[in-house]
Amino acid sequence: MRFLDRLEEGIITFLMGAATLTIFAAVLHRYAAGLRIPGVQERLLALDFSWAQELCIFMFVWMCKFGAAYGVRTGIHVGVDVLVNRLPPRWRRQALLAALAGGVLFTGMIGALGLSFVWRGGLHYALASALGLGVDGVASGATTPDLGWPTWVVYSAVPLGSSLMCFRFLQVTWKFARKGELPRHDHARVAGLE
Repeated sequence: MRFLDRLEEGIITFLMGAATLTIFAAVLHRYAAGLRIPGVQERLLALDFSWAQELCIFMFVWMCKFGAAYGVRTGIHVGVDVLVNRLPPRWRRQALLAALAGGVLFTGMIGALGLSFVWRGGLHYALASALGLGVDGVASGATTPDLGWPTWVVYSAVPLGSSLMCFRFLQVTWKFARKGELPRHDHARVAGLE
């Protein structure tokens, strides 16, 4: 389970690097194709980079979902705690446990509903096809306009990210219930700079 300790950072780092390289290549292609160099310009114009923007949008959606899970784990996720912080300690603890339980419930529901949406949007068809099962009457699902990917692949960010976020809420709730500790983010500290 050690790999789960840094799962969000790994996914976000990969997606951010891939998005940066994709956009860099697309912009470089766009400007280089405008140069009037015989032979080179024709070859560059023959390359199709219309998919780059769509891919980067999808990568940013995935980054947002996994970034939210990272925020819960590290204590930087958005929260409204002005009222909770003014409560007496006993009530504060109960309010925090209720809020954390609400986070677990909400993200768990979004994860389950997202999985149902992805299942009906083509995952069922893809799995049945891959396993050689009958797919009569099962919708294959839509595809993305530029990449031509099944949309269930893109929308999988919702159940995967929400389920990971639910897991992080459960971790935070368990630690708070046992030790009374919440993750705190030190805004003055920058990771990697000692």
